[in-house]
Amino acid sequence: QVTLVDSGGGLVQAGASLRLSCVVSGRTLTHYAMGWFRQAPGKEREFVGGITWSSGSTAYADLVKGRFTISRVNARNTVFLQMNSLKPEDTAVYYCAASRAYGIATVAGQYAYWGQGTQVTVSS
Repeated sequence: QVTLVDSGGGLVQAGASLRLSCVVSGRTLTHYAMGWFRQAPGKEREFVGGITWSSGSTAYADLVKGRFTISRVNARNTVFLQMNSLKPEDTAVYYCAASRAYGIATVAGQYAYWGQGTQVTVSS
């Protein structure tokens, strides 16, 4: 049983930063990739970025490139999403997820395990 627990969300003003965390337990996910997704009210869940456990390779959605950074600490089974220069349009529930697909999948359906989500609200 794999469990993902994401945390770190909150209410911030535009331009601020937040760091989300995702702690994985229950299995070693060496051959997995970890993704971050977000879902705003009335919208579909969208890919934010991802990282592979093994090599640390990353990929980002165009909307967040240059502002968001994903990292991981293998020894702590933890993945981070550092979000800088936040904008009101970044407001959403953010989810971490784990996928065994080759590379970093950008489609939610390719992720087998999900965290419970953490709310990020950015005020203007």
